[in-house]
Amino acid sequence: MSAEATNSVTPGPMPGAVSGPVTPTAPRRKARPRIDLRRLGRAALLGPAARDRLPDAISHVVDAHRAHHPDADLEPLRRAYVLAESSHRGQMRKSGEPYITHPLAVTLILAELGAETTTLTASLLHDTVEDTDVTLDQVGEQFGEEVRYLVDGVTKLEKVDYGAAAEPETFRKMLVATGNDVRVMSIKLADRLHNMRTLGVMRPEKQERIAKVTHDVLIPLAERLGVQALKTELEDLVFAILRPEEYEHTRELIVRNAARADDPLAEVADEVRTVLREADIPAEVLIRPRHFVSVHRVSRKRGRLRGSDFGRLLVLVNEDADCYGVLGELHTCMTPVVSEFKDFIAVPKFNLYQSLHTAVAREDGQVVEVLIRTHQMHKVAEAGVVALGNPYAPASDDPADGERVDPTRPGWLSRLLDWQEAAPDPDHFWSTLREDLAQDREITVFRPDGGTLGLPEGATCVDAAYAQYGEDAHACIGARVNGRLATLSTVLKDGDTVQLLMGQDPASEPSREWLEHAHTPAARIAIQRWLAAHPAQAEAQRAEAQENRQPEGNRQSGERAVAPRPTTADASDASDPDGPAPEQAAVRPATGNVLTDRPGATVRLAGCCTPVRPDEITGFAVRGGAVTVHRAECAAVARMKDGGRTEVGVRWGEATECRVTLVAESFVRPHLLADLTEAMALEGAEIVSATVEPPTQQQVRHTYTVQLPDAAHLPALMRAMRNVAGVYDVTRAQPQTQGG
Repeated sequence: MSAEATNSVTPGPMPGAVSGPVTPTAPRRKARPRIDLRRLGRAALLGPAARDRLPDAISHVVDAHRAHHPDADLEPLRRAYVLAESSHRGQMRKSGEPYITHPLAVTLILAELGAETTTLTASLLHDTVEDTDVTLDQVGEQFGEEVRYLVDGVTKLEKVDYGAAAEPETFRKMLVATGNDVRVMSIKLADRLHNMRTLGVMRPEKQERIAKVTHDVLIPLAERLGVQALKTELEDLVFAILRPEEYEHTRELIVRNAARADDPLAEVADEVRTVLREADIPAEVLIRPRHFVSVHRVSRKRGRLRGSDFGRLLVLVNEDADCYGVLGELHTCMTPVVSEFKDFIAVPKFNLYQSLHTAVAREDGQVVEVLIRTHQMHKVAEAGVVALGNPYAPASDDPADGERVDPTRPGWLSRLLDWQEAAPDPDHFWSTLREDLAQDREITVFRPDGGTLGLPEGATCVDAAYAQYGEDAHACIGARVNGRLATLSTVLKDGDTVQLLMGQDPASEPSREWLEHAHTPAARIAIQRWLAAHPAQAEAQRAEAQENRQPEGNRQSGERAVAPRPTTADASDASDPDGPAPEQAAVRPATGNVLTDRPGATVRLAGCCTPVRPDEITGFAVRGGAVTVHRAECAAVARMKDGGRTEVGVRWGEATECRVTLVAESFVRPHLLADLTEAMALEGAEIVSATVEPPTQQQVRHTYTVQLPDAAHLPALMRAMRNVAGVYDVTRAQPQTQGG
């Protein structure tokens, strides 16, 4: 049987803790009487009803279903209940209730949210394959392939077959199934909600384990699918189990507020009704008490709570235009708190949520938050994808339906399905899934071609590169954000336009340091896979980064550290206005035509001093068999000699190609970086890496490492850089000095 199946006891040590939360007194619609599932389940044991009528046990499900779908065909529900009841007959929950009460309760939750008949049919059958002798083939034969798919999607994998990996692999299977049909996750969320409601008789350690998984995985999934009605109750149930003392304190705050003689929310609600009535705007004004976790968050943020902090006003209207009409009336007739205004109608959230948020201030200083939305928006806000019915049915003629975001493959779900394929093992998948779901906000960035990328909040250009190009992003050399050159470590904001600049080298390598700037699992897994597949190159990157790392005292205040780049663009790329970003990180230095006393050894020019012919040079062996070449007066040379490192004989070869680091001092002006890089490219210089320090008193310092076809071109390059408007000096970087 399902591991979560227990008896109907409230969570944690507090009797009546969450199943009957205390909320502020407020006018509300008449609620449907609570259903006694224990009585219904025992009645079900007497046997199924006659074949020509619905069983009494599912009458409440039918009533809730008809409230949303009055013309629904109820025959599949009748047959599904008969099969579920007969299959589970004799099975009991840990409380002693007949097991059939569980699928009935799960189905009722979904019916109340407005799920269509196919979902409810699968919900009644969701445990039959897992816990009885019923097979998927039987389900498919009797109820069709859709129901079969949904039941299969929520059926757990056996621990006998998967051992400790059963739970993560079950979630992986469920998420993959959700990628093809989001109704799979709708059933799972309702299933978990009922099991959380009835978790009380389990051992405390098992309650805690289930609550943690619910917190880390199921609640974020409910948020992403927009099913707020399930999410908020799950949050409260988890709160009661994992943080019982804080839960009890919050409950006491709510109880004390409910006992108050005055209610500022009710007073403001009456004012709002009067304002809208005089403006002739049909509207329903309700008080929405905050749930336990919401009250707890507000108390931590504001300290002492006032009456208006325990709830919000909800204004429901018929048309989108009425939402803005209500907003205008409230801001005209009451005192608005402008900083609290948010328009999620014009720009819906990634989980389909639409609403206007504002706040008005009372004369006593209390601030009342107000939500304004249409009835349809409210339905979607509460039930998310469940409220959309069957998202795979032919499109309705109603234009409002066509404007909805396609729920069959939300952006976050597509990203999750992409990276889960590359997760090397169940433990890595499980930990990465929790990390991914912990990023509970999403931003949208735009590509120059008009396409969009959905990314989690805090994502960088590295994440955008891997989201757009997959593993081809190894060749990314820079980015433009809103038309300006930017480093790959740049954090993106909602609405940014991102142009990713790609190099031409097919053997491009990602940098280990990119991992510091990668927030999405797709980016991190792709980089880690490359590093694991190329241990020699990865070790060389690590050794060189360690060797060339500046002492802390040598780094100027505010200098920005950037990640190494393993490839460069050719000269044609650099001459383009959309060429490589000058803040891009340093690549693994090339040989610079240096000969060494160790035949076959890979030779690299040190990034700390970038020697150029005819500099006096010396070399040192590093891990992986490579030899790094320094200028003889470089401070790193003295440190390595003091550390007992053995010098390797090196000398310049016949070729004249060189790599050099230049420092440009300039005034701040628009397009300076683009003009500089273009001037350098016209002189045949390939930009290998660059750092740009934060401006100080309208002046900025740039450090460029460039590859030249001939050392003789260096003076001309420096003159060309000095001729760029705003640049007042260009010098060759000086080697580090001891103690400098």
